[in-house]
Amino acid sequence: MYILAIESSCDETAAAVVEDGRRALSNVVASQVEEHKLYGGVVPEIASRRHAEAVSAVTGRALSEAGVDLSELGAVAVTYAPGLIGALLVGVNFAKGLALSAGLPLIPVHHLRSHVAANYLAHRELEPPFLCLIVSGGHSHIVRVEDYTRYTVLGRTRDDAAGECFDKAARAMGMPYPGGVHLDRLAPTGNPQAFKLPRPRVEGSPYDFSFSGLKTAVVNLLHNAKQKGEEVNVADLAASFQCTAVEILCGNLLRAAEDTGAHTLVLAGGVSANSGLRARMERECAARGLTLYAPPLSLCGDNAAMVGAQAFYEWEAGHTAGMELNAYPTMPV
Repeated sequence: MYILAIESSCDETAAAVVEDGRRALSNVVASQVEEHKLYGGVVPEIASRRHAEAVSAVTGRALSEAGVDLSELGAVAVTYAPGLIGALLVGVNFAKGLALSAGLPLIPVHHLRSHVAANYLAHRELEPPFLCLIVSGGHSHIVRVEDYTRYTVLGRTRDDAAGECFDKAARAMGMPYPGGVHLDRLAPTGNPQAFKLPRPRVEGSPYDFSFSGLKTAVVNLLHNAKQKGEEVNVADLAASFQCTAVEILCGNLLRAAEDTGAHTLVLAGGVSANSGLRARMERECAARGLTLYAPPLSLCGDNAAMVGAQAFYEWEAGHTAGMELNAYPTMPV
């Protein structure tokens, strides 16, 4: 079954054709990063306008690169939640119009579920159940994936998401947007033990995260040094920050794995591209005899292939929508 998938939840306009949930025939992404760099972050109104300008051409290119005609499609899928509401509405309305005009079923896909499904494209042997750490700019979850469309949330952030914390800490250190990528490149050149940073815990919720205190500690450290006229070794601070954040993420995931008896762990989301996180999890899983899966770097960020992968399983579960489908800025996984 060929599914045409549309993704527009943030600042990437994407379209892809995916076969049977496991093979991406095309995966086209139009990024807005260079434009949003001017503002140090994503401007929702600009993102929505750029989606409206790009979505038709991106979709046409995805079909062309896949060598699949509209008449050969089995369904149209689209990310409908969560995300920037204006951006989501562009994708949802485009997908609704396309599905209606072509007489195709419409499959709504949750953004976090699709990040998990990126792993299905890269690892065809991967099947639920497994434990997944979903980490991105807006989300930090530990989820038990019971089957392809049934999830149990074991832990989540109580304040900032991990990716947001990375980006804001990097910005405080003077790095350009998107900061997390630049911080990850600089961190290996510094001393991860140079600065002692807080490792917040949520009392009574061993799998939940709290990153706002870590971010604030970095900002305060830099401000205090500036007021005293002292120089801060940014490479050392980047290394210390990354080491601390990775330790928090890995610690909670491994604790959940031990408590639940999970033997298969999965990374998903934009922050799963972080080299420190991937290396630490590889070491920890090897030492414990656990199996670890992570998507290739090309599928860590927002893309439509992962939407098409999850859409196949939503279709099998009978999860389709009509022309009443709406977009939602927040929604449980």
